[in-house]
Amino acid sequence: MHTKILWIVAIAMLAAAPARAANVRITRDHGGYVEEYKAKYEKIRENGDRVIIDGICNSACTLVFGIVPNDKICVTPRASLGFHQAYYDKSFTFGIKVTSAEGTSELMSYYPDPIKDWIRTNGGLTVNMKKVVNGVALWKIADPCPEEFF
Repeated sequence: MHTKILWIVAIAMLAAAPARAANVRITRDHGGYVEEYKAKYEKIRENGDRVIIDGICNSACTLVFGIVPNDKICVTPRASLGFHQAYYDKSFTFGIKVTSAEGTSELMSYYPDPIKDWIRTNGGLTVNMKKVVNGVALWKIADPCPEEFF
């Protein structure tokens, strides 16, 4: 009987223990629906997870910088970020890229000042992808990862 009680107590303690923060690694993310990314990153923020950008992070993927705290985001030398204007789902616009001023404004509202500054310095958001690849420009936007994350 004591063994059974000990097992119940042990299981209850494990279930009640706070979840340990995890590392989320982004390696090849070309973006997608903004609402899905907002929900994904809000969950990551709530869990206290660290985001390691270790490759491509384009379009809606870059919302991570406006939702997850900056001290929980780092970039490796393989990281690249891509920004462009928001546009409507091409399946509703017969394959034509129709930009959304409202959607673009919403994207910009999420970005912290270093990203807004980079975008402005590079001519603002356009329909074409503008990329920040490794190096000094990237490190002005995000902290480099410690070597153990490479």
